[in-house]
Amino acid sequence: MPNMSPNKNPMPSQAPDVRNKNFLEVALGYSEETAIDEAKRCLNCKNKPCVSGCPVKIHIPDFIKEVSEGNFEEAYRIISESSSLPAVCGRVCPQESQCEGKCVRGIKGESVGIGRLERFVADHHNALAAEKITKPEPNGHKVAIIGSGPSGLTCAGDLAKKGYDVTVFEALHLAGGVLVYGIPEFRLPKAIVQKEIDTLKDLGVKIETNMVIGKVLSIDELFEQGFEAVYIGSGAGLPRFMGIPGENLKGVYSANEFLTRVNLMKAYKDEAKTPIKNSKKVAVVGGGNVAMDAARCAKRLGAEEVYIVYRRSEEELPARKEEVEHAKEEGIVFKLLNNPVEILADENKFVGGIKCVEMELGEPDESGRRRPKAKEGSEFVIDVDCVIMAIGTSPNPLIKSTTKGLNTQKWGGIIADEATGLTSRAHVYAGGDAVTGAATVILAMGAGKAAAEAIDKDLQGK
Repeated sequence: MPNMSPNKNPMPSQAPDVRNKNFLEVALGYSEETAIDEAKRCLNCKNKPCVSGCPVKIHIPDFIKEVSEGNFEEAYRIISESSSLPAVCGRVCPQESQCEGKCVRGIKGESVGIGRLERFVADHHNALAAEKITKPEPNGHKVAIIGSGPSGLTCAGDLAKKGYDVTVFEALHLAGGVLVYGIPEFRLPKAIVQKEIDTLKDLGVKIETNMVIGKVLSIDELFEQGFEAVYIGSGAGLPRFMGIPGENLKGVYSANEFLTRVNLMKAYKDEAKTPIKNSKKVAVVGGGNVAMDAARCAKRLGAEEVYIVYRRSEEELPARKEEVEHAKEEGIVFKLLNNPVEILADENKFVGGIKCVEMELGEPDESGRRRPKAKEGSEFVIDVDCVIMAIGTSPNPLIKSTTKGLNTQKWGGIIADEATGLTSRAHVYAGGDAVTGAATVILAMGAGKAAAEAIDKDLQGK
């Protein structure tokens, strides 16, 4: 019998006043019974609108049908045909604006919990899987992937399945890119990421860490070593700042540095080699998912007061609705329609406060959002001892500056064909944040998938 409940099955999770003091995963996942019940809410629509909302085109109704019948391994097989990182996507994709946003059940109620079901299927498989994947027969072609984030890993996985000899070059000491340095443990446990990476290694993907392409090796040298195509999925790791007075004070972090110390270097542990200052009052500037992650990490590190300072209203917050709700539940205070103009210093040149002005929304700007403007005489100071800038990132200029003939945007993004990822250099492809600037995991994966298909056609002479 179909489940015609208008509401999703709720996701079990840690209580807010418990989870804001630890780094364990917030959401606890569906049971088998709950997953089957939720899957029965799917109407298996003829036109499958949910698939059109998925950047990697997972056959969503097909896998959900298998879940509804208790065939969890078959559901995993269907997902894996399209996605190399199902356990990751089930946790961090903005389903509400993609697959679930197209779900027919969402017209008169809540959409089917597609992301929650994908997570369940992947976790169920990972908990039971014992046999290693059989490597495909080699096809004799070599491809280099720069960056081991979601875009690079997806491209690597899709090519490996076709028999390519794939090597991924990662600048940091641990593979995973933004999945390990950017997204906190309580949203995406690193063991989950490692499991997905191990699956790719079983397919034959080789990963070399501590390899800064543009420094250790150039793209030209990769071709000299016998690689026939290169995919640049190096992300957007260069932080942006506002250019206001006081940004060079002790206690001011970019969100990139702050989250890398927490997630990759485990700064929350007593024995951490790269600890973070013991701040009691923290302001996070920005309104995206990265800002929410930084604020929630600061709370878990012991801050008594954590503020999100954002120059627009709640309607314009770019962060996922779920992340905003979780942050509020955990005690994060939102200072909306406020904009920093100066970071104040204490007597020791540490952060001693942040001066802001109140804002009001005017006419829409080029992005379609109403442009904020300052109210005269509205300056005020928030008493904080730490400021985290989470206002966006751009691609590192290293590859651009060391690769001849690679065309880029003025702001640093690599220019690549939207459908294939092909750049101005023959056999060099690019995608993900290195092209678009900071975006979502699933969009980066979609770019990696499209580039893998284009590389295959390129090297096979199709």
